[in-house]
Amino acid sequence: AQKAAEVRQAQKLRYRIFYKEGGAIADAATKLARRDVDAFDPLCDHLLVIDHAAQMKSRLRRAPAVVGTYRLLRQEVAEPHGGFYSASEFDIRGLIARHENMKFLELGRSCVLEPYRNKRTLELLWHGIGAYVSRTRPDVMIGCASLDGTDPDRLKMPLSFLHHFARAPEEWRTTALPHRYVEMNRMPKDAIDQKAALRALPPLIKGYLRLGAYIGDGAVLDYQFGTTDVLIVLPVASISRRYHTHFIPTV
Repeated sequence: AQKAAEVRQAQKLRYRIFYKEGGAIADAATKLARRDVDAFDPLCDHLLVIDHAAQMKSRLRRAPAVVGTYRLLRQEVAEPHGGFYSASEFDIRGLIARHENMKFLELGRSCVLEPYRNKRTLELLWHGIGAYVSRTRPDVMIGCASLDGTDPDRLKMPLSFLHHFARAPEEWRTTALPHRYVEMNRMPKDAIDQKAALRALPPLIKGYLRLGAYIGDGAVLDYQFGTTDVLIVLPVASISRRYHTHFIPTV
């Protein structure tokens, strides 16, 4: 996004998906604006997927030009303004302190309009992130990723799968804040149907895992958005060579 109007389009898309489709709870200001807005938006860079055909026909079809979005927050921007969004759910200060010589980049507020929820759109988003990573050179990407619903027992298989098979090693481990911590280890490892658990995971989380991401310890229930959140930790050096070559251009 280069203009405020483009950021507003991304916020309108987020409102449509999070509040109209997903049932997130909107306060009066959000309902009035019909945009998903928070204090982090002015600090972030906003990645957009635009359907240029829809943009050209928007006067007739009222189709939104912005059909996908991600927002990106660099550590050097976040720290002077109170830190990362993820810190409201996870204790990431210790993680950052243990890697004080590394640069962190937070990814968040990802969403895609329903007709565009396919592999191609996700790849476009990741190509955009890859170009951003190539330009800004972070060492670690972090961010909250969500599973639908706030009943952890109904999510026991995917949560337990993430705990047993994708939990961050000690070097990269961080936990949910104590007052928000929800246990992810809800099934024995040998009781998990791995294929079924993978099918139950949102495509975004599966995409992170394919790239080589780890999952933090403990989940968080976000009642405003109606989700159960986990922390993604993705050291750039851990990205498999195949995906690194495909998504992150060499400069």
